[in-house]
Amino acid sequence: MSLDTTHPTTSPFTATVPGTARIGANRELKRAVEAYWAGRSDRAALESVAAVLRRDGWRQLLTAGLDSIPVNTFSYYDQILDTAVLLGALPTRVASIDDPLDAYFAAARGADNVAPLEMTKWFDTNYHYLVPEIGADITFALDPTKVLSELAEARAQGVPARPVVIGPITFLGLSKPATADDADPLSRIDELIPLYVDLLERLAAAGATWVQIDEPILVTDSHEGLAELAERVYGTLAAATDRPSILVQTYFGDAGDALAALARTDVEGVGVELVSGSVETVLAAGLRDKHVVAGVVDGRNVWRTDLDAALGRLESIRGVVGTLAVSTSCSTLHVPYTLRGEDGLDPALHGWLAFAEEKVGEVTALGRAYAHGRAYQAAEFDAARAALASRAGDPRLHVDSVRARLAALTSADSTRTAAADRRVIQDAALGLPTLATTTIGSYPQTTDIRKARQALRTGAIDEAGYVERMRAEIADVIALQERIGLDVLVHGEPERNDMVQYFAEQLDGFFATANGWVQSYGSRCVRPPILFGDVVRPAAMTVDWISYAQSLTSKPVKGMLTGPVTILAWSFVRDDQPLAVSANQVALAIRDETVDLERSGAAIIQVDEPALRELLPLRAADREAYLDWAITSFRLSTAGVADATQIHTHLCYSEFGEVIGAIAGLDADVTSIEAARSHMEVLADLNAIGFATQVGPGVYDIHSPRVPGVDEIAASLREALAAVPADRLWVNPDCGLKTRTTAEVTEALTNMVQAAAAVR
Repeated sequence: MSLDTTHPTTSPFTATVPGTARIGANRELKRAVEAYWAGRSDRAALESVAAVLRRDGWRQLLTAGLDSIPVNTFSYYDQILDTAVLLGALPTRVASIDDPLDAYFAAARGADNVAPLEMTKWFDTNYHYLVPEIGADITFALDPTKVLSELAEARAQGVPARPVVIGPITFLGLSKPATADDADPLSRIDELIPLYVDLLERLAAAGATWVQIDEPILVTDSHEGLAELAERVYGTLAAATDRPSILVQTYFGDAGDALAALARTDVEGVGVELVSGSVETVLAAGLRDKHVVAGVVDGRNVWRTDLDAALGRLESIRGVVGTLAVSTSCSTLHVPYTLRGEDGLDPALHGWLAFAEEKVGEVTALGRAYAHGRAYQAAEFDAARAALASRAGDPRLHVDSVRARLAALTSADSTRTAAADRRVIQDAALGLPTLATTTIGSYPQTTDIRKARQALRTGAIDEAGYVERMRAEIADVIALQERIGLDVLVHGEPERNDMVQYFAEQLDGFFATANGWVQSYGSRCVRPPILFGDVVRPAAMTVDWISYAQSLTSKPVKGMLTGPVTILAWSFVRDDQPLAVSANQVALAIRDETVDLERSGAAIIQVDEPALRELLPLRAADREAYLDWAITSFRLSTAGVADATQIHTHLCYSEFGEVIGAIAGLDADVTSIEAARSHMEVLADLNAIGFATQVGPGVYDIHSPRVPGVDEIAASLREALAAVPADRLWVNPDCGLKTRTTAEVTEALTNMVQAAAAVR
């Protein structure tokens, strides 16, 4: 199909982004949603905040110079959950909840006697999505209320709106069967195609000239025949009458054969990533009659774009595409809103960065340079070159002592005695009961903790005063665990604002932002640190806190650390050296901390790696190399301690099947792992590879306010015992408890201990 640039529905745009953040630059939506959940505000107040966020976001994009604005990227919780509503695919267990918004939140968070959907990572990002359950009881039905409403809202404000929806292949490909007897959800794709045809017609009738259908699953090889399926699905959708022009948007990697498959259909546009994706794929795909949206500005990392290199990529595909628009590589959901207000940053560092607002400026500058020549945007290109030169010449990026230590490493530095031999020594030293109970690390971040942290920031108290308050919190948490009857205790982490940021703030080579918040899931936001240079640990980071906690009890208190892979995954990382090099630098810092903790008397040290699966490359061919360095970096961080010191690790909220061998390769003595929402599925995977060390499958889903009863937890433990012998089984929640209330935690953990006693 030839691109008809005179037809109003196919007029190409020149600058856009695939999507935007929705939580608010100051986390306005987080506060509004949590107030609604708590009953402190009503729906009208929540909707008012949402409308303002949408309006201001669209206006900012227009002001910046974008000529096509994505709408329907707003969400109260998650875009895949929104798609389940769009397609009538919410789990039937929420059908008894009359209010649609409350049913939506129940699917996300759970409610009385209603279990939430499973949650896992969105491709290889740190965003989490809700996993739809597609069972025989699901009859798909279109409900376009949300997308039509937001389209009308945008058009009323004069916004050149491009509705965005998740595509049918990605939606079903990321779903799971509701039961073991249900078919692969992707086998039901033909049931969705008529719904998407209907949706296209309704959007056209509502005034949409373009619609963006997101199919990021096409950059993976998660299912056989994705390219062929894409050609069939989009060939059918493109044949629909009375529809807008279709932009099939891919991101997070190279679309490979799927790009040529889409080129053979009559869709008008294709979105491609050219940051981690390949220009060669675009050149070979046959896109001469397509509008190509080229993602040349990195939407996932925070470094200023090399505008010369980006423009070079755009120029390299000029002439082989029909028309071209410049874009970020993916939604700006994954980066902070703006550098405005980050006045506390080192001026050099500030100049190296671009957050969402600045990236949109880069997109418009590149669009104008592509249309009119580099000289048309000379000032922007000169500033980018200066920033790149400043960064490349900064001595903090190359610390000789760190480089020398890395160069001297051998395989012995990441090897411990055989796990079975360590087990004998540790059992004798610790004397723990069968089905030992513990928690993952953090306890509720109370109002008093937040007030103390704020008082320290404002100077209302000094460091000594802050330490005194945190020690009081630690004493309370130790006392609580003693009363509940847990076997292995934690200090509760009151001094930690975040499990990654806390360490990054104490390691040279990282820096933290003042307001660089990004959404992790729902109302949960994180402020990722930025790794800019070589990593050095100037001093011990946790020893004083753990030593104090241990002084309060005769039971073992775990030292709590974050592993190198997770520190990298939940930070914005250097793009000027291999990730493996950065991982080993962080691993050396964590190794030094484990040795110091052991010297201080810690008998158990937990090094969390919840992000191990998260960084797994989307293409199978790239995974072995990643897992090799990821495992090595973890073992490097934990192999410096004696055999008597028990190393724990923790993994959560990912599909672990693809990294199950790597979990064994970590060689931890005890692995705690998310299992409550997935009903212990991971244990079968572990057994299949002969996993022989101790494991703690989570029996309490901490991401829901719902408190499980004794019988429910006991049933989960018996289910686990069918797969793991009692002498290897630990009893613990799925994850840390910082997001829950003290009342919820006390009741749930009391039930957990009682259930363990009953089963024991």
